[in-house]
Amino acid sequence: MRAMNIPFFCVFLAFLLAYAPKVVMAMGQASRPEGYDNANPRDQQAKLDGVARRATAAHQNAFEGFAPFAAAVICAHLAEVAPTTLSALAVSYVGLRVVYIGLYLADKSTLRSVVWTASAVVTGALFVSASF
Repeated sequence: MRAMNIPFFCVFLAFLLAYAPKVVMAMGQASRPEGYDNANPRDQQAKLDGVARRATAAHQNAFEGFAPFAAAVICAHLAEVAPTTLSALAVSYVGLRVVYIGLYLADKSTLRSVVWTASAVVTGALFVSASF
């Protein structure tokens, strides 16, 4: 894979990662007495508890972090940030988000917050690198 393709592939991976917790969330919805409520899924998601509720929050958080990350990758690319720097930051973000989802599902809130902060710092570093 060419070095400039790695950051864009990481954007794609971050997009896919946003859906990973949805599998756990959907299983939680399907296990409810009424089954999966496709007519009102968000109402049903609000009633989930335990790991399914945490999966819902991880799913939502992934989308909250995705747009700034994708924009930062594009800005850094357009600013011609060194490909190795851009790739390292993009790969770091994806790795951190994988860990974040695992920690969220495992109910490790303090570590999860540390990892979330690290992923936000990576996004910030991408934007800053595009500025110099």
